Amino acid sequence: MVYINRIEHFNAAHRLYNPNWSEEKNAEVFGPCANINWHGHNFELIVTVKGEPDPDTGFVIDLKMLGDIIKRDVIEKVDHKNLNLDVDFMRGKMASCEIFIMEIWKILERALADVSEAHLHQLRLYETPKNFVDYFGE
Repeated sequence: MVYINRIEHFNAAHRLYNPNWSEEKNAEVFGPCANINWHGHNFELIVTVKGEPDPDTGFVIDLKMLGDIIKRDVIEKVDHKNLNLDVDFMRGKMASCEIFIMEIWKILERALADVSEAHLHQLRLYETPKNFVDYFGE
C-alpha cells in the first residue's frame, strides 16, 4: 500500500458560536473565536490517498488529477470565503475545524470514487501552525 499526499492552501473566515446560547456564553466558551465580526485563517489542507501503484503508470493516482479535484470541489468553494455564510456545505453547521474537515471528507470521498481506484485515507487541516485536525473518515 502506497500513500500519496497533496497539500493545498486557502484563506477563509469563520465564527465559532452556538445560536442557542447567549453572546456571553459564546464568548465564554469560544473566546475571541466568537467575535461577531468573524476572524480568519491561512489554512493548509493535506489530502492523503492510498492504493497500489498502477502497473502501467506507476501511479497510485495522477497527482495533477488529484489536485484538480481538490481545487474544483473544495478550494474554489472555500478560498477567501466566510465558512458560516458563503460555503453551501457548511450552511447550518458549526464552523469548527472538526466539522469542516468531516464535510470536506464527504466531498472528496465521493469525487475520488468517481475517477480512481485510490481511496481517501486521511485529511489533515491546519488552522494555524500550532493547531490542526486529522480525520480518517471514522
